[in-house]
Amino acid sequence: MKNLYNKKILLIICGGISAYKSLELIRLLKKSGAEVKTILTESGKQFVTPLSITSLSKEKVYEDLFSIENETEMDHISLSRWCDIILVAPITANTISKLSNGSTEDLASTVILASNKDILICPAMNVRMWEHPSTKSNLEKLKQFGYKVIGPEIGDMACGEYGEGKMTEPNVILQYILNYFDKLREIKNKKLKALVTAGPTKEYIDPVRFITNKSSGKQGYEIAKSFYKKGFDTTLISGPTNINIEPGINLIQVETAEEMLKATQESLPVDVAVFSAAVADYKTKNIEHNKIKKNDSLILSLEKNVDILNFVSNHNLHRPNIVIGFAAETNDLEENSLKKLSEKNCDWLISNDVSNDTIGFDSDYNEVTIYYKDKKKNREFISKRKKAQIADEITNKVISYLN
Repeated sequence: MKNLYNKKILLIICGGISAYKSLELIRLLKKSGAEVKTILTESGKQFVTPLSITSLSKEKVYEDLFSIENETEMDHISLSRWCDIILVAPITANTISKLSNGSTEDLASTVILASNKDILICPAMNVRMWEHPSTKSNLEKLKQFGYKVIGPEIGDMACGEYGEGKMTEPNVILQYILNYFDKLREIKNKKLKALVTAGPTKEYIDPVRFITNKSSGKQGYEIAKSFYKKGFDTTLISGPTNINIEPGINLIQVETAEEMLKATQESLPVDVAVFSAAVADYKTKNIEHNKIKKNDSLILSLEKNVDILNFVSNHNLHRPNIVIGFAAETNDLEENSLKKLSEKNCDWLISNDVSNDTIGFDSDYNEVTIYYKDKKKNREFISKRKKAQIADEITNKVISYLN
């Protein structure tokens, strides 16, 4: 059986002498059953021709962003949606720089920026270019964006120098792609289910006023997206946010903690539950039926809200294999996190410092520490990076645990 049967791969070929390897890569991908469409950059055309690519891929080659023929048949958005993954081989230092800065000056960079799929890149360049601090910095940004880097290798280069910067061989790239899809297939075959809560809750005082918090829901949405991309049947229970959901994720929208608890109960059983929502700890004892008129003072009588994490962690009938809680702290992170881990009886507790604006509720970045109930592995720190990358780290750790 062909391991890449029915898989759709968009190959982007940039300039550089290593572009000739892309022809062998196309042959190997096709032999493994994949459908391959190709974007050839202007610099890439200096090393390989559209005719040679077409003869191997049996598909037309996309070259220019403003081609009327291309945009009529399949525009840059559709092309990025068509594929299962985007593979850039080779990718040059120049293209790495453009992508790290969000530049969209040609079809290749526009498709990549518009993509909602995993992006695999295979660097190829002179050893000095590879070792330059600007290249390292740009590559680190791409890793934070979630790009997966294959290579480069150490060896003799076309320029006559020796060192790191040689593009990984096509057969090794193929094996990486086979392993990538094998992992997805394994999860899908297991039919694993994930539940994620995200965003704030609203606890009403009267018909127009409510108690809430600053949670944006960004981290929870990224976690749900990551689970879904890895093959989990994913349910996202979300408080009020302004974030677009990834197609295919089962979204349940709620407002109050009681509604979130009810939706959680109805979504069980699952294999893993991640409670990243910032659920209001308190609610009013009585909600006024009419709008409260303005007075000199207003005294609210509050009571403790439902504890969703505690409920699921101690639910004997439908307790998930992994229950993961979140702790948004402003001080004494370790002490408060370990206390919550113990009290809530969850398996993992992910803690972050929301007093730091650069990794707070509205930021696209986060920095977390994972505390484990298993004393053999007490904690693990994940340094500051994009919330999407934090989400992938968490998902990969969950997959390793379940396996």
